[in-house]
Amino acid sequence: MTPEGSFHSNNMAAFCKGRSRFKRVLLQQTLIRNLSGKFDYDLVVIGGGSGGLACSKEAAQFGKKVAVLDYVEPSPKGTKWGLGGTCVNVGCIPKKLMHQSALLGTAVKDARKYGWNIPTPVSLDWATMAEAVQNHVRSLNWGHRVQLQDKKVQYLNVKGSLVDEHTIRGVSKAGKETIMTAENIVIATGMRPKFPADVPGAAEHGISSDDLFWLKESPGKTLVVGASYVALECAGFLTGVGLDTTVMVRSIALRGFDQQMAGLVTDYMDSYGTKFSWNCIPKKVEKLASGALQVTWDDAGPRGENRETFDSVLWAIGRAAETGMLNLEKIGVALQKESGKIILADNEASTVPNIYAIGDIGKDRPELTPVAIKAGKLLARRLFGASRELMNYDNIATTVFTPLEYGCVGLSEEEAERRHGKDGIEVYHAFYKPLEFIVAERDASQCYIKVVCLREGDQPILGLHFTGPNAGEVTQGFALGFQCGATYRHLLETVGIHPTCAEEIIKLNITKRSGLDATVTGC
Repeated sequence: MTPEGSFHSNNMAAFCKGRSRFKRVLLQQTLIRNLSGKFDYDLVVIGGGSGGLACSKEAAQFGKKVAVLDYVEPSPKGTKWGLGGTCVNVGCIPKKLMHQSALLGTAVKDARKYGWNIPTPVSLDWATMAEAVQNHVRSLNWGHRVQLQDKKVQYLNVKGSLVDEHTIRGVSKAGKETIMTAENIVIATGMRPKFPADVPGAAEHGISSDDLFWLKESPGKTLVVGASYVALECAGFLTGVGLDTTVMVRSIALRGFDQQMAGLVTDYMDSYGTKFSWNCIPKKVEKLASGALQVTWDDAGPRGENRETFDSVLWAIGRAAETGMLNLEKIGVALQKESGKIILADNEASTVPNIYAIGDIGKDRPELTPVAIKAGKLLARRLFGASRELMNYDNIATTVFTPLEYGCVGLSEEEAERRHGKDGIEVYHAFYKPLEFIVAERDASQCYIKVVCLREGDQPILGLHFTGPNAGEVTQGFALGFQCGATYRHLLETVGIHPTCAEEIIKLNITKRSGLDATVTGC
């Protein structure tokens, strides 16, 4: 036999031996479970993101035996990270820190107007910023591992999939298999960025948000493809730290958000220095001999086909549900065909009674970290405590951390009008100038507040929208009012804190219907 034939035979023998062992272990586990009615764990959570960690720790508080399976599949560029999921590693946390870095750059410019003597030019060292951000993320990774250990939750760095409704197969990076059983299983694997399959060179030469926050060197001149909040946030802080940045938009920005507010956000970004290519569809990405990336795209306008070179191309065109490798459909878990998301009942249950899902992986669930955390905690309390409380998915506040931040809670004006009719709603609004902008002589023409109300009675508030400094902090406070049934009358009865941007909300008195000038003048 040739050496090649011998190698092939040995490999096949090892594969068959491994498969035989897997079947033997699985049979033993199934027999033990069927005969004793006992499981290795009360709960196994597949996915170590914010929701999965919250659910597992909450379950352990009830004295239950819990395990978390988490494995990060490297991005196409090879980027990987530790425990904590998207938010900690490649989402909310590093995004907010880099956004803060960009805000500091703006503050330096403002400071000169206040009399600070700051030498010019001022520039950012990407490597220093990236190292500081990445070190903080690593500290969070470690902190999550310590918390699991303290709460006696077993953490397994393995890729989990389902064998049957109570059996999980875990595979380590080295290929070692672990079989375990659980009375209850929670899927919390989240989503990962998509690359377009119809654009040659997109995945080969491009990056996603999974890579951006772990770059050691500056991405340089960057094309951001997409107009989601991820796209605009990334483009915003890249512009803010001094990089030439262009956003390529197929149709509209911030789909699903109030479109008047979306226009204000992109108008501000445009004046801030971010370039926009509207109604454009990328066709291919090619790497030139110089190392630059040449992007070819179709322009719906008169220019037709265009080409330009960039140092980096960041794809932010949406995210795909991480359900493909879990074997869910084989055991009866129903998925939405288009998205691959798990179809869930109000109590987060899938179509298999003991299998649940939380977070982005669930159909019609808001793709927000605090939502996954709260849903995970409530699920654990229902499974192992005396609680019957369900997650309330209505009126969840959020903020887009673009250079001019946009916070909102409740319905967009378009959705309110669709539900109640144009004559059934009243919209109070104002253009205001933050005190922070005045001495700095910054343009405040996109700083705007809109409160959408029912027109009847005390005018219950349906939606609140705010663009301006610290939008997240402002919106979080008013979000509490939504849980208490806030009305426009409640706003009028509230005394403001002066001088703040938030107080402008409780001073609203001009309606869109009136046609009057909504610009705030004076205190």
